Amino acid sequence: MLEMIKEPWPWYIAGPLIGLTVPALLIMGNKSFGISSSLRHICAACVPANVNFFKYDWKKETWNLFFVLGIFFGGMIAANFMLNPTEIMVNPNLKTELAGYGITDYSNLVPVQLMNFQSVFTLRGFIMMVVGGFLVGFGTRYAGGCTSGHAIMGLSNFQWPSLVATVCFMIGGFLMANIILPMILSL
Repeated sequence: MLEMIKEPWPWYIAGPLIGLTVPALLIMGNKSFGISSSLRHICAACVPANVNFFKYDWKKETWNLFFVLGIFFGGMIAANFMLNPTEIMVNPNLKTELAGYGITDYSNLVPVQLMNFQSVFTLRGFIMMVVGGFLVGFGTRYAGGCTSGHAIMGLSNFQWPSLVATVCFMIGGFLMANIILPMILSL
């Protein structure tokens, strides 16, 4: 059983499980799924400044904070106790392309040559981690939610803004993966 949990789950199992969170949350109290809103709740709870954006009853959203805490601890448990010792399977064509950029270590979920503390102090690492993190945060705030909130919850509720946001997320992802990332990796 534990070996099955360590392996990646196919889309036809993982997708419906993620999708079933939407009706479960709606049935359990008309709750809305989204991860980025929890940062707002944390800020409202910890920094009760005189900022209108943080003036609301964040205590009604405590369940969301526990949900995100569960994601965090679940990730920690998986990363420390459920690692699959085999190398991550990567398409041979992609391996060849990435080797041209100096990326050859697939022992972690994210290539060590890209994401490590020392690479923050390089131009490539700074662009990928600091600038990328800023753009993700800015985009999340500008779009009024993150990919999980829009693509999972918003689309299932037939919200037009979520459809627009999800299409823009996908276009941005394709542009990043096929045009911008190769330029950054060649730095």
